[in-house]
Amino acid sequence: MSGVNKVIIVGRLGADPELKSVGNGQNVARLSIATSENWTGKDGQKQERTEWHRVVVWGRQAENCAKHLSKGRQVFVEGRLQTRSWEDQQGQKRYATEIVANNVQFLGGGAERGSTTERTTGADNSYQDFGPEPQFDAADEIPF
Repeated sequence: MSGVNKVIIVGRLGADPELKSVGNGQNVARLSIATSENWTGKDGQKQERTEWHRVVVWGRQAENCAKHLSKGRQVFVEGRLQTRSWEDQQGQKRYATEIVANNVQFLGGGAERGSTTERTTGADNSYQDFGPEPQFDAADEIPF
């Protein structure tokens, strides 16, 4: 039996992309993307919840992300969930779940709403504050 493993998110970068080259010369970029939802609570107060997503992009697409994306930029990401594990320096088993992207589209720049899809630089780099971006220690890096 097979299943479906597909993720689609539209959100904003919480930091500039991190680009690395792995042993075989292939590039990989790590993105930290925030998505948020808004609603009105039973008490009439507006509520907001932000989720942070780790996204990994490979190859030429990783290079393009590093070249054209920056903190606050809105992106559409399509890919699959993947969980990896490793042992940290204290011998504890650690896990990370991330989105492995197979399609990244650059949307309107900065915090502008309703902007058209854009594939060039020069966009407004302002951004909406989604709260603190989660901090990942060195053990959370992609093990190469």
